Parts: sequence; C-alpha cells; structure tokens
Amino acid sequence: MVGDIFVLIFGMWIVAVCAFAPLGYFIYMYTMKSGEPFGDTEPHGDSESKVLDLAELLIHKVKGLLGKN
Repeated sequence: MVGDIFVLIFGMWIVAVCAFAPLGYFIYMYTMKSGEPFGDTEPHGDSESKVLDLAELLIHKVKGLLGKN
C-alpha cells in the first residue's frame, strides 16, 4: 500500500519534470542572454528566404485570381 503510493508520487514527479523542462530551459536561456531568448536574432520579416518569396508570390496570384487585388 505505502509502496504503491510512493511509486505513484514518484511517477507524478517524473511526468511533472518532463512537462515543465522546456519552460525551465526557456527561462534559463532568456535570463542568460540578457533578455534575448536565443541570442542575437534578426527581427521578424527582415531575413530573405526563397520559401517566403514563393509563398508571397502564391498569395498574390491567388488574390489576383479571386479579384481581391
């Protein structure tokens, strides 16, 4: 009886540690880099990407076909 409760509590601790580990890692990295979560990154939308260019081209073509230019 007591052994079953110990195993249950231990299992719950393992699940809790696994569930909150990513949050703890993010907080650790955020505080280590002086407010920059993963180092010095570019602002969103400033980087050139072929995938983003193709997606934008596709969106404009679909808008043109729908007449919502």
